[in-house]
Amino acid sequence: MLVSTPAIVLHSFKYGDTSKIVRLLTREHGVQSAIAKGAFRAKSQFGARLQSLSQGVAQIYVKQTRDLQTLGAFDVTDQRSTLADDVRRYAAAAALAELVLRLAPEERNPHVFDLLSESLDRLATAPDETIGAIALAALWQMIATLGFSPSLDDCARDGRPVPAGAARFSVADGGFLCQGCAAQSEASKLPADDREVLVRLVNGSAEVGPLSPRREAAHRRLLARFVRRHASEDRELGALAFWEEQS
Repeated sequence: MLVSTPAIVLHSFKYGDTSKIVRLLTREHGVQSAIAKGAFRAKSQFGARLQSLSQGVAQIYVKQTRDLQTLGAFDVTDQRSTLADDVRRYAAAAALAELVLRLAPEERNPHVFDLLSESLDRLATAPDETIGAIALAALWQMIATLGFSPSLDDCARDGRPVPAGAARFSVADGGFLCQGCAAQSEASKLPADDREVLVRLVNGSAEVGPLSPRREAAHRRLLARFVRRHASEDRELGALAFWEEQS
């Protein structure tokens, strides 16, 4: 069965002498693995179209009994060249793609596709001074959309409301803790303003005001630790680690 669907290239690698295997996030058919036969031949129709983070319309020959489909064509609609021109933009975009590749369910989820596409657009066009906040908001929102949102209002241990103001955030427990539970843990204390920043970021808002390099780095570390503990089963995610290290 030949299907046509909007798609974003999450990852690609060479297969044999002339072909390429791509992992695509499609809007109508979830995450798909497909082989682009002859992609490295001089007169290939694919050319440079299958670069990571490229977006377009994929023509895929789908057979339900196969894990590897056949890519018939890929017509690019947006390559977002500005992402490759700035290491901070590219690092954040690659981390987003890695989260989707590792965590997104294989079944159809148009909301994940739309969120990734919109997030890549924002990263590609954002003013330099806002890249850090936009990246944090995009990654936290994707984490929440994929089903790994931290507990922000109620205690991650006993479900009691966490009073406003400064609070302790436990990566191990998956969110903020009430005073009683916090006294029995090694959770990190977040001042009231950092707590508000985190809440806004998880809700997808980059309107958090200016973040100093040190403060931004602390929020990157918190996000990366949360993903490793709750989403990647303590496996290292290379693109996420690279983004975490950016200054």
